[in-house]
Amino acid sequence: MKIQLIQFPKITDPRGNLTFLQEQDQLPFKIQRVFWTYDVPGGEMRGGHAYKSQQEIIIALSGSFDVVITRPDGATEKFSLNRSYYGLYVPALTWRHMENFSTNALGLHVSSGQFNPDDYIRDINLLKN
Repeated sequence: MKIQLIQFPKITDPRGNLTFLQEQDQLPFKIQRVFWTYDVPGGEMRGGHAYKSQQEIIIALSGSFDVVITRPDGATEKFSLNRSYYGLYVPALTWRHMENFSTNALGLHVSSGQFNPDDYIRDINLLKN
């Protein structure tokens, strides 16, 4: 599967909206880990790595931020996340970082693998052809 935005169900109601995730229906992998980023100071970046085997979906639950994908040839693509019913699917071996966090931004990360420091690629040059 390639990098893409996934739209999750949005159930509207006058009392407030609801969105949900279900592995079998909406996710291309079994969830092994969930973590979130928050209280990111203005001007800071998060990420700056790729995973060897993990796949990930990144969702802006509150506020907004940009996910910048850097391809092996150095080209970049920016995805602005600002709706809690959209998630960005990021396959393994994809360099990414998050930037431009709004005040009170809350990012949810759903991953196909448990935390393993050996799964991280922290040198972008290792991904270049």
